[in-house]
Amino acid sequence: MTTATGSKLKVTDMLFLVMLVFALYVGLAKPWVPALPPQGHLVLLALIITIGLWIFKPLNMPNSVSGFFFLMFTLAIKVPAANVFSGFTSSALWTLIPALFFGFVLIKTGLGKRIGFLVMKMFNPSYPMLILAFVIIGLALSALTPSITVRCVIIVPIAVSVIEACNLELKSKGSALLLLSAWAMAVIPGSGWLTGSLHGPIILGMFGAVPELKGVLTFDSYLQVMLLPALILTVLLIVGGYFALKPKDTITLKKEYFQEEYSKLGAWSKDQTISAIILTICFLMFFTNKIHGIPDGATVLGGMFLLTIFGVIKGAEFGTGISWDLIMFIGVAMSIGGVFGVTGVSKWLVGVLVPVIAPLTSSPWMFCYSIIILFFILRFFDVAVFIPTMTILIPVLPEISNNYGVNPMVWVPLFIMAANCFFLTYTNMFAMVAESIAKERSWTTGQSSTYGLVYGVAVLITLAIAVPYWTSIGMFK
Repeated sequence: MTTATGSKLKVTDMLFLVMLVFALYVGLAKPWVPALPPQGHLVLLALIITIGLWIFKPLNMPNSVSGFFFLMFTLAIKVPAANVFSGFTSSALWTLIPALFFGFVLIKTGLGKRIGFLVMKMFNPSYPMLILAFVIIGLALSALTPSITVRCVIIVPIAVSVIEACNLELKSKGSALLLLSAWAMAVIPGSGWLTGSLHGPIILGMFGAVPELKGVLTFDSYLQVMLLPALILTVLLIVGGYFALKPKDTITLKKEYFQEEYSKLGAWSKDQTISAIILTICFLMFFTNKIHGIPDGATVLGGMFLLTIFGVIKGAEFGTGISWDLIMFIGVAMSIGGVFGVTGVSKWLVGVLVPVIAPLTSSPWMFCYSIIILFFILRFFDVAVFIPTMTILIPVLPEISNNYGVNPMVWVPLFIMAANCFFLTYTNMFAMVAESIAKERSWTTGQSSTYGLVYGVAVLITLAIAVPYWTSIGMFK
């Protein structure tokens, strides 16, 4: 099939057209009146089209512009502007923006690379020791920025340089093990605390858009439900990944290589020192929030202000230092809950989804395993950082909690563990980022799928420990 210009329609374009037709049916036929008001049907029309644009990307449309369609349409049907733009006034978004600039600073000043080689030079090269070094680097970078892309940009080139220095064959098991381990440590460990990954601030904003969930998700409440599972999952993944891709050959690289690479970086620059101090203070402020009571948003905004005052961030870099396409995309996603609430969509979703989920709440074990398996399946279709799925489900969490005793916080680790999965590379945008950075040194499809299956099994084992823990802290009643 071809378009008028002669270019072939891709499968993704055709799938988008299917979603478009379904959206038009919902908007014009209004099949769920009176349970869902006419305005609510039009909101669903806009949402279905927007999700289709996000997932299938016809015309390579940026996520932000696709989101602008949702904003435009909901404004046009008289949804109050305060609700349409609620995500952009969320403290979560204003926590995320400065935090992403922290990632820009790590790259610009070379601090991220310095941290990486500072850790690497402490270890005698072997597969287990190099993987352990990547764990430490991932944790250190996660403490300084929630930007997974930035962490990939820092840690993947280090892994590639190690692979090349070891003269490992292209696409070999050893090469894939080191590269996948480095990438995974840029993604997984930081999920343990609110500002350690992109998902935390996004879910914070979505919770904030639902009146009954405001104030439920905080740095401490997130830490309570997510830190232990993240630690267990990290350990299981690095151990399981090692045995799944364990190479026969040993590494002959000497420790002196990393010492030489570190010495090439020279002395600490003024900008590196200033950045390290400010970012470390911000991280400590996050963890001591209960003591001083200063909101995380104020902490990161203050950190960005100081980085600018000291000249680390220049005025002209404000427009180019981070991806504003990503910020607009997240702002729109955070706004959807506010639109749902005022147009009756949230109430309608409760009536539709709660009866479906109800049978799964018979026990904590049934609930957690059923939901995570469902989420794993959805990830093959929802490739937009799992935001569309979270957008639909989060508004109904209060009703599920009230009727079936499932604390909304239990959903957070389930969302994040599903968002991080990568059974196939295309389902995880950060895996694609790592592939593009590594280029010919990247892994094979089979190697990434093997590692992804290890991740899936690790999640299931993690839940076997997490479910009793969550039950003990009152997450299920």
